[in-house]
Amino acid sequence: MKKMLALCLLVTAALYAAQTKQTFTGVITDSECPRGDHSAMQMGPNDAACTVACVEDHGGSYLLFDGSHAYNLTDQKTPKTFAGKKVTVTGTLDSKTATIHVDSMVAAK
Repeated sequence: MKKMLALCLLVTAALYAAQTKQTFTGVITDSECPRGDHSAMQMGPNDAACTVACVEDHGGSYLLFDGSHAYNLTDQKTPKTFAGKKVTVTGTLDSKTATIHVDSMVAAK
């Protein structure tokens, strides 16, 4: 009986601690220009080119900027396709590190 109670408590604690998936909408930018303003960097003819250049040539990483907050993204491949564009990301947020553990990313409607 004690083992069953302990197992139930463990499962309940794990479920409670599990993060729920959320959706986030914003612009794919980079850690060099986290607020999506690329005017100072001017690493290309547009925001998309600057974003990719900052990541590929200057060691930056892709971020999602929602107009207020910049979020790190665990997926660093898919964002290149959406550089400088508005997207909707589904995933779980680690609020301690401001990191979205990405499940999916699509162009925002």
